Amino acid sequence: MTKLEQRVVFVLGGPGAGKGTQCERLSHHGFLHLSAGQLLRDEMATPGSPFGSMIDQMIRDGEIVPAHVTVALLKRQMEANKETPVFLIDGFPRAVEQFEFFKASVNPGWFMLFLECPEEVLVTRLLRRGASSGRSDDNPDSIRKRLRTFNESTLAVRQLFEAEGRLEPVVADADMDTVAASVHAVFKRREPRLAEYLDN
Repeated sequence: MTKLEQRVVFVLGGPGAGKGTQCERLSHHGFLHLSAGQLLRDEMATPGSPFGSMIDQMIRDGEIVPAHVTVALLKRQMEANKETPVFLIDGFPRAVEQFEFFKASVNPGWFMLFLECPEEVLVTRLLRRGASSGRSDDNPDSIRKRLRTFNESTLAVRQLFEAEGRLEPVVADADMDTVAASVHAVFKRREPRLAEYLDN
């Protein structure tokens, strides 16, 4: 396959929009899926972690974990996977300050893939997921806090990328295959050589 410059794509959308699902599907084509939320949960569960209890409380309260913590975890994974052509950073940045810190510490990224989905659909999906996931934040109170945090802070990041011409919105209120086809189309338009990866 063609050797491509390593790129970072930020994958954003409300909780339950399907970020993890679409990133996992793309990972089968050689992209690396890095879930900011999962990295934080893994760190929270690591014995002796200096950040564990702080991360736990902030996730429960629906607050944004400090940028230096999240970026350090992401950077560690990126440095361990230097041959990956595309990093899919799922659920990050959730605030302008997080993006600015990532930009200064790592790089400015390639573009933002934004999965758009109505709030009522997000709530239904999350409650369904919470019945089987065991995740502490898939409950009605946490869901409301997460959606409020998303609406208050994350949309500013979207507006920043839109102003730079680096926002790629995709309608996510559809079946997984339809959304995946739209996502693939975005990548191929941005970099036609990625068809070599996505069509296999």
